[in-house]
Amino acid sequence: MSTHAKRERLLLADVLEAAGPEAATLCHGWTTRELAAHVVMRERRPDAAGGILIKALKDRAERILAEFAAKPYDELVQLIRTGPPRMSPYAIKQVDEAANTIEFFVHAEDVRRAQPDWAPRDLDKVFENVLWSRLEKGARLLGRRSPVGLVLRRPDGQTTVAHRGTPVVTVTGEPGELTLFAFGRQDAARVDLEGDKDAIARVREAQLGV
Repeated sequence: MSTHAKRERLLLADVLEAAGPEAATLCHGWTTRELAAHVVMRERRPDAAGGILIKALKDRAERILAEFAAKPYDELVQLIRTGPPRMSPYAIKQVDEAANTIEFFVHAEDVRRAQPDWAPRDLDKVFENVLWSRLEKGARLLGRRSPVGLVLRRPDGQTTVAHRGTPVVTVTGEPGELTLFAFGRQDAARVDLEGDKDAIARVREAQLGV
């Protein structure tokens, strides 16, 4: 049975392949080669992937990332497309769905929206609701570094609080756009912001995300 994570995985592989190895992305100043290496390392070397979040492991993670990035780009893309090895936790469909749906969605947009001719994807309502559900659950974590109160709101009025505080900035947009905003891609997200002008400027520059 197909899953959202599987679909987003294949889309990510496709956009990486189409962009080529040296294209810009929205992710940490990485090229597509480095982004592809990151995705492969995360699935195939979880011992190194911990360095993404744990400072003490950062140097080791960067060394292993460089080793993956040195591989042929076509090989990296194919490793993403075919998925993790059988013994990886990510090979379990439920784990893959929980851990990779948003990961792959955001990274595919990192590639797409760094290109001059990009256009928003037309997401189906089921997937939009999946993104919104994940966003509701993770909003406090993603918004913890906001310097002001931060509320995320869908056009239909559903809201979730990403950070408590004053003044408050309300960000309105479709779930995919709100997801990108909350993951630190504020400049690339097509959203409307309401609130104090200075507060809006501060949240646009904030280091949101994991």
